[in-house]
This record gives sequence, C-alpha cells and structure tokens, in this order.
Amino acid sequence: MRGRRWLAALPTGLVASPVVAAETATRILDLTQNVYAYLALMIFVLGYICVVLEERLELRKSKPVIVAAGLVWILVALAYRQQGDMHTAGIELQRYILDYAELFLFLIAAMTYVNMLEERRVFAALRTWLVTREFSLRQIYWVTGLLTFILSPIADNLSTALLMGAVVLAVGNHHYRFISVGCVNVVVAANAGGAFSPFGDITTLMVWQQEKVAFPEFGLLLLPSLVNWLVPALIMSTVVEPSQPGGERRHQRMKKGGVTIMLMFIATIALSVLVHSLLHLPPVLGMMTGLGALKMYGYFLSQHDPIYREQGHITHHHADNSSTQSMLRGDHTGVIRRFDIFKVVERESWDTLMFFYGVVLCVGGLATLGYLSNLSTLLYGSLGVTLANSLIGLMSALVDNIPIMVAVLGMDPGMTLPQWLLATLTVGTGGSLLSIGSAAGVALMGQARGTYTFFSHLRWSWAILLGYSASILCHLWLNGH
Repeated sequence: MRGRRWLAALPTGLVASPVVAAETATRILDLTQNVYAYLALMIFVLGYICVVLEERLELRKSKPVIVAAGLVWILVALAYRQQGDMHTAGIELQRYILDYAELFLFLIAAMTYVNMLEERRVFAALRTWLVTREFSLRQIYWVTGLLTFILSPIADNLSTALLMGAVVLAVGNHHYRFISVGCVNVVVAANAGGAFSPFGDITTLMVWQQEKVAFPEFGLLLLPSLVNWLVPALIMSTVVEPSQPGGERRHQRMKKGGVTIMLMFIATIALSVLVHSLLHLPPVLGMMTGLGALKMYGYFLSQHDPIYREQGHITHHHADNSSTQSMLRGDHTGVIRRFDIFKVVERESWDTLMFFYGVVLCVGGLATLGYLSNLSTLLYGSLGVTLANSLIGLMSALVDNIPIMVAVLGMDPGMTLPQWLLATLTVGTGGSLLSIGSAAGVALMGQARGTYTFFSHLRWSWAILLGYSASILCHLWLNGH
C-alpha cells in the first residue's frame, strides 16, 4: 500500500512520460523567424565552435554542448509558450531523451566489452604477433590496413585505429614516411570498415536503431566500403619501402579469459540482432543482457585473479588466514582485487558519450523549432537526394559525423533503402578526407604526434577523395535500383 501511495503521488510526467510521448500527437511549428529560434541557433553555433577548438582551448568537447543543449531547449519551450502551446516542447524533449538513453546503454555495453578485451590484453597479444612475424614494411602496411577493415565493424573504428596505429608505430621505428602513410591507411580503413556494420560507428548504429536499414542490409555496403579503402591504399602503397622494419619486440600474452570474452561479445551481438529482428524489441535489450553476463563472468575472474594492496605489496598470491579473507570480502579498503569490472567501466569514453547527449538534444531542439525541415527542403528538394547525400559526406570532414547523421535522421526526407545506405556510407567515410574529420584521425594524431599530422594526411586527401567518389559510384551501380 505504501508503494502504491508513493507511486500515485509522483508527478504524471515522471510516471507516464513514455506513454505521453508516444501517444500524444504533437504539431511542430515553423518558428525559425522567432527571436528565440535565432538565439537557439546562435548558442548551438557557439557551442560547436568550442568543440572545433577543443585542442586549442583544452576544453573537453562535451562541456559546451551539454550547456548549449539545456539553453536551446529552454528557448524552444519559450518559443512554443509564446504561441500558446504549453506541451509540445516537453513531449518532444522526452522523445529525444528516450532515443539518447537507448543509444547510451547500447554504447555502454559495447564499450565495456571492448575495454574488457583490452584489459585482458587481447589487442596487445595481437600486436605482439604482428610485430614478431618479421613482415616487411609493405607487408605490415597491407596487414594493418586489412585487419583494421576487418576488425572495425566489430570493435568500432576508434578502438581498431588505436590498436593498428600502435602496430605501425612499433614496427616503423625511424621510417617516418611509413608511419605517416601507415596511419593515413589505418584511418581510411577504420572509417570504411565501420560503415557497413551497426557496431562499427555511432552513425551506423543510429541508422539501424531508427530502423532505416535492417541489419543484413548493411552487408550491401561491403563492396563500396572496400573500394573506399582500397583505392587510396593502392595509391599510397607506392611510396612504402619493401625493407625490413625495426622497432621494439616486447612480448605480451593474453590474460586469462580473453578468448571467452571474445566469444561472449560475438554471442551478445548475435542476441541483439535476433531480439531486434525476430521479436521486434530494441537491440539494446540484447546488449544489456550480454553486459550482465559479462559482469557475472567478471565476478568469476575476480575470484581467481591475483590481488594487491593499493599502498602495499600484496601481489600474486592469496592468503589463507581469516583476517586476510575478511579483507578480500571488502572489509579493508586498503586491499582490492586486481580485476574489478567497474574499473573497466570507468575507462569508457565518457566525454564522447556526454558529447553525444549534447548533440542529440541540440539538434533535436533545432528540429523542434523547424530548422531541419527547412534544411531538408533546401538540400533534398533543390539538389536531389543522391547529390545531397554525397555532399553531406563531404561536410563530415569538417563537422563531426554524429550531428550530421542526427540531422539527417531528424529531417527524415523519406528516402529509399539505397539512399539511406548511401547516406550511411558517405557520412561514415567522408571524415577520412581530413585527419580532424573523424575520431580515428584525431586519436592517431595524438598517438603519433609529430609524425602523423594534419598536413601529412592532407597530402593524400586527393587519393582519399578518389576512393570516396569510387565508393559512391560502386554503391549506385550495385544497389542503386
């Protein structure tokens, strides 16, 4: 009874908000000429300028967009209130928060698996295997590119780029031209590989979860994505020497449970796909179920991994006396287990996840004011669908691909499946044109600081553009019907 009275006392918006958001018909007004709309657009632009200048300002990109999101929606509510509409802004905001929450939980599960594989040294073991194979520089160039293309649809393009970038640096030693070209090759392969899988990039995940493209239909982008990477890779390979590399030969073995976690990750992906395709439930249910299973397995690992004292010297052994066993149960804060699943979760890219929140809400606010409807008419009505989708891909080299895809999904210009696939391909791979156009490029610039730079990447932008154009033509030839 107390529980029922407590539930009845809650505000209606907290208890039934999803139902209200789903069943209440809202009418989006064109308020783009309103002073509040002008202010909202200006705030979004200022926030994004801070994102672009992230390195110079040393201000994490999530901070300005989160503030901008709050201010934009306050202005949206004031604009609708001025029109006598007291409900549309709140209902639309709840809808965008619900969309973000689903993507957030999905990404948390996927990132935890990737970080767990890293913690178990799966990637380090792969890097050791590559470095010790005695490949030539040209062979390493092709092996790292091919493995990047194969792994990025599963492990996401950023994580794969960092892994293969580490291999390029390890074997490159003083071969600076190889490191520079090898990093460009890895960035292009990571973005191309991530374009034909919902798990390869946030943008493809959004397209899948919005049910614009079914999971098997992403396979139609395999050959265009391969062309997107191979064309510039073939051109750049002409400057790679066939000589033997130098570099470190440090051996690292995979820790216990690495293979099991890889199999669990594959099973979790399969469960998400089946839950979505057969039961028509959100795929996040499968991912979170897999995350729960991973946490259970993490408990098993914590019982068998060595322990250490944070400020002491208890390592690689388990004590038998009762006092130490008491500390193992958590009765002494100075002793912690070597493996802790929550330590793995702490390593998530929280800045990216919070940035995603700010972008989704900012773009959603501008859509509610009518900006995206007007932009859709301008792009897809005036230029044509194919040309518009090709141009938005080029825009993603200057503007992060996440807000661009959020904007395209918000416009929802009524495209056919081949055109949604084209938009997925171009937005996912257009960022390869510049080193700052994708998270993979930005991350590798930090990893190979001074060798792989903006201008070293720009030197090959013409070749990447050829691959970009060829991939579009390949897609239109194969899937245009």
